[in-house]
Amino acid sequence: MRILLSFLQDKTDQPHPVPGYRFWEFYIKNGINEAGMQYLEVPDADWAEGLIYTEGSAELQRWKDKTWQATINYIQNNPGKIDLFLCYLYPKQIEEHAIRQIQKLGIPCVNFYCDNVREFKTIPPQFKIFDLVWVPEYEALPTYKAAKIKHINLPMPIWVAPNFRDALLAKELPGATFIGSKDVLREQLLSEVMQKGLNVRIGGSGWLNTGNTNASAIPAKASLQQTLLNQYRFVQQHGLKGWAIRHTNRLQKAPVTVIPGDHLFESPAFEEYISITQNSTVTLGINRVPTYKKPNSHPLTYSRLRDIEAPMLGACYLTEYTDGLPHLYDLDKEIWSYKNANELVEKANELLKNKEKRTLLRRNGQQRALNDHSIPRSLTLIRKIIFG
Repeated sequence: MRILLSFLQDKTDQPHPVPGYRFWEFYIKNGINEAGMQYLEVPDADWAEGLIYTEGSAELQRWKDKTWQATINYIQNNPGKIDLFLCYLYPKQIEEHAIRQIQKLGIPCVNFYCDNVREFKTIPPQFKIFDLVWVPEYEALPTYKAAKIKHINLPMPIWVAPNFRDALLAKELPGATFIGSKDVLREQLLSEVMQKGLNVRIGGSGWLNTGNTNASAIPAKASLQQTLLNQYRFVQQHGLKGWAIRHTNRLQKAPVTVIPGDHLFESPAFEEYISITQNSTVTLGINRVPTYKKPNSHPLTYSRLRDIEAPMLGACYLTEYTDGLPHLYDLDKEIWSYKNANELVEKANELLKNKEKRTLLRRNGQQRALNDHSIPRSLTLIRKIIFG
């Protein structure tokens, strides 16, 4: 299968000023190659650039006009050489007229999107244009069914180099490790488990920030008119329930968090991240996310990218329970899960003391992820649905 690929590739020396995205290109291209398929790219198309512009702005429209016209031109100049258009597009990047043109040229269009649970109350109408939507979150499936959008539930597209596919070669580093950007829910959970006696090393963006962050976060006083406008826009996006949850979170007294500085390390580069994830005695996952859908006291949870990535790397993996996890793994023999801080501490300490159980999880979790959750398998299933 020959795939025209739009997966947040960019054309810049430095990444665009948006949350990390370059790993997607690395994963999907290697996965396509391993599947024995071929990917093609529109020359000079910077797909990630579309993320930096505000929806409805002239800059975004200029990017859409340029990029989508280049895509149509490329397809027309390469007749019979493309079987599928596979993309990772946010709603604001989608140009429905261009997608219809591609489909009229005989090329089905499949979109991957992975922030459905966090971002959407209802699925964006722009997604209806695609022949198929690749949905990695089990928790998002009812919303897609309600929207009557053709979709397929497949794992996050993760690719691991062959030299990292033998879990038993792991050289265990002491203790438990969590790698991920800092947010209020992760900070509260990790502080609680450390106060309960679990030794955790923590790395990722935001953890080593110094200075008075509270003072720097205080915005300039806005006019009454601007305040009302901001409130109106917020309610439009998140609804009255979201507005109420935001104020509930603000009124609740945040628990005191204490994470010693000597337990924190710099956000690792890609190769180091891979090594730490694979070699930590216990690698932790946290699946709660701060949103305006649920209060911080009872947060939204859903299975994340690391739930595929860590087991595929052969980690001894302990992650936060979500409804989607039993559909991915045997939660006794392949990965372990926890539902609260006490369970996290109890299970992590059990694993830290028992190499036999760690070895079982490393081996079984990796084989399950490589066999059932790989990009080649996902692409094969997509091809079967699209082409029969």
